[in-house]
Amino acid sequence: MKKYFQFEELGTNYRREIIGGLTTFLAMAYILAVNPITLTLQDVPDLPDALRMDYGAVFVATALSAAIGSVIMGLVAKYPLGLAPGLGLNAFFAYTVILSKGMPWEHALAAVFISSIFFLILTLTGFREKLINAIPMELKLAVGAGIGLFITFIGFQSSGIIVNHDATLVTIGDLTNPNTLLAIFGIVVTVILMTKGVKAGVFFGMVLTAIAGLILQLIDPPSAVVGAVPSIEPTFGALFSAFTDPSFYTTAMLGVILTFLFVDFFDNAGTLMAVANQAGFVKDNKLPRAGKALMADSIASISGSIFGTSTVTSYVESSAGVSAGARTGFASLVTAACFLLSLFFFPLLEMVTPYVTAPALIIVGVLMVSTLGKIDWSKFEIAVPAFFTMITMPLTYSIATGIAVGFIFYPITMIFKGKAKEVHPIMYVFFFVFLVYLAFPQ
Repeated sequence: MKKYFQFEELGTNYRREIIGGLTTFLAMAYILAVNPITLTLQDVPDLPDALRMDYGAVFVATALSAAIGSVIMGLVAKYPLGLAPGLGLNAFFAYTVILSKGMPWEHALAAVFISSIFFLILTLTGFREKLINAIPMELKLAVGAGIGLFITFIGFQSSGIIVNHDATLVTIGDLTNPNTLLAIFGIVVTVILMTKGVKAGVFFGMVLTAIAGLILQLIDPPSAVVGAVPSIEPTFGALFSAFTDPSFYTTAMLGVILTFLFVDFFDNAGTLMAVANQAGFVKDNKLPRAGKALMADSIASISGSIFGTSTVTSYVESSAGVSAGARTGFASLVTAACFLLSLFFFPLLEMVTPYVTAPALIIVGVLMVSTLGKIDWSKFEIAVPAFFTMITMPLTYSIATGIAVGFIFYPITMIFKGKAKEVHPIMYVFFFVFLVYLAFPQ
């Protein structure tokens, strides 16, 4: 085992790898609660049962897909990276595809399945790099920041801090509401933990918020600590029913598939480079075994869609594990083992309400928006598409629309700036694809 993972060459040992893998799990464990609440749209009342996924099945799908992805990342790519259903992509899945467009969740899973297969094909053929390189860095950064704003907005809504207003669309909520005050407490606690540099600050913030809710009797205590693993039957293989439904084959669904594909591209490329740089793996601006790492992600997403969850991606929280000493794929195996063990603690999720998860969404949004500092805002031809990409996502409640608007305006501003030749031909293809997408959304 030591020889396979090159412990001596990388200056590590079992203790460091186990601690690193456990740290990564704790830093990203919040997704076990956030993902089921998001995909089942728990904060949306009066939703037709046909549009609401089974909570227990999504929890199991989340844990299993995270474990599978982390195992493949560890054994094949040999990187200390944890994988799980991605924040932002799950919000797009639930709030845009299901809630806004009214598409069945089976169709959304099918879109994840198709986009993941495309991802795998593009990775194996090497075309993935060409596609990513065709998109300007500023738009990639804007997409990440826009998703951050979007999930933060969702967090503010689900906590009651921001509410609907007929005249101004949104306004401040009732901050004297006990549940809203609990969410605000969670935000403050999580901010303090993150400011103090606590590696799993988001996770521990949720734990402390849930405990406070129990003490104040705002949350009912769990029926048990350990329990039977919920059935995955309600969601397992459900995606395949979409392929026999004529309503699945629409222009809108093409846009959904492309959005899953693009965002997964950007998310993984950025996370891989960030964590690999931190661990010292990047040599001459190149990442060894990058193809294998991306293959792990695509296979995990394919399996995740079959189980019943949104796109699986590499987690930047893996940097916490690297900081704790993780340097090899053995740490990822430890992370995977923790996700499998978590299956038996499903009863504890009874304590996790939207008011408990809202602080996690808001703080993760803060982290995602930090990429804005890398955009050259002094160049108007860059600033316009980047800003439109970012701001349109929360305002239209759609990640896909944000990407479409930004990708349409980029060629326009560059052409009239006299820089048409600097625009990659693929961006012109995107221009027409997204024009059609916006013109014929259904």
